[in-house]
Amino acid sequence: MAGLFAMGYIDVFVFLMPLYAGVLKMNATEIGLLVGARSLLPVFFSIHVGALMDRFGARRVTAVFVGLAMALAPLFPAVANFPALLALQVVAGCAVSFAWAGAQTLAAQIGHGEAEYLGRFSFAARIGTTAAPIAAGVIWDSGGIWPAWLFASAWGAAMLVALWRAPDPEPVRPAAGAPAPAERFRPRDLLPRLSDYAASFALLAIPAIALSVAIIFLRNATSGIQNSLYVVHLEGIGFSATAIGVLFAAVEIASGLGSLLGGRAMRLGRPQRTMISGTIAAIVLIAVTPLLSGLPAPYLAVMGMLLVAQALRGALQGVIQPVMFSVQARAVGRHQQGSVVGLRQTMTRAAAIVVPPLMGAIADRWGLAESFLILGALLVVLCLPLAVLARRAERG
Repeated sequence: MAGLFAMGYIDVFVFLMPLYAGVLKMNATEIGLLVGARSLLPVFFSIHVGALMDRFGARRVTAVFVGLAMALAPLFPAVANFPALLALQVVAGCAVSFAWAGAQTLAAQIGHGEAEYLGRFSFAARIGTTAAPIAAGVIWDSGGIWPAWLFASAWGAAMLVALWRAPDPEPVRPAAGAPAPAERFRPRDLLPRLSDYAASFALLAIPAIALSVAIIFLRNATSGIQNSLYVVHLEGIGFSATAIGVLFAAVEIASGLGSLLGGRAMRLGRPQRTMISGTIAAIVLIAVTPLLSGLPAPYLAVMGMLLVAQALRGALQGVIQPVMFSVQARAVGRHQQGSVVGLRQTMTRAAAIVVPPLMGAIADRWGLAESFLILGALLVVLCLPLAVLARRAERG
């Protein structure tokens, strides 16, 4: 249940932000910056927060960030200028990102890195991300801006309950030379430690970690596209918030079903090849959005084609996610699960902070529809060196 509400919590904020920015008549670059801003602090502090979770427990640290996001959500509709909204988005985005990181850490600790268990966790998370955008879209269309943002606070309250009911992981027994988990919090523990960052980045020396982290960046670039100008493009051609929410949900439903196949994918194929091929296909499926939406066809036919594209992309990403989680969780000890999640979140948020502003700048220069195709082509090109490296690693 914690996974269900944690990932859905991100989607509530992600879904509402571009809609609200559109109401305020902001341009594509500003919308891209707002969407990317939620990942600014996680890029720098995900490793530190992951270390805190290893040290003090994922449940306790996660609850703090959930509460912070709950408190900030009602402030959004009270802010109407770009600089203030940007600052609010930086802090709130950080809070929901670390809430999701905490849920991942709990799952890795409780499930011992097994792809089968992590697939079930991913499935539960996708239930949340399916329900969140649909509910937020319906509330936005029927109630307006304020009720939609208050819904974000209510979702956070449900996550706190889910955290309280989650099972306790087994006590972590550190490897030789690793620091013992702290029993008492001290104010100086809030300060990042250089040793924590060094230990996390040292994990990149493990080939499985290095390759999967690079794939994570490219895989999550598709989410950066969906969470920014995908919404703006569809709203601009006449799609309602509820319809866009259904398209968001299609990805999550398919992803949840695909995640149940993660364990089988680990057993039947080469994990690196599965991750790379699935990522390339997912990029193509979202890059063709303006081609599908621009076809001279009835509204329902266009909606159907977009739904199919979203569902296929979701299924691919659903299979990939538990494979990535399992590869990384198995590559390190249980005392490093928070650190590897922090490293993973750093790359995830790097994609989220880079892609929306980049896409916004491309859209302002060459056009909104063209930005999908240009950025998609760039991302596919970046996947090719990873495919070569994975093949060489398999042979060597």
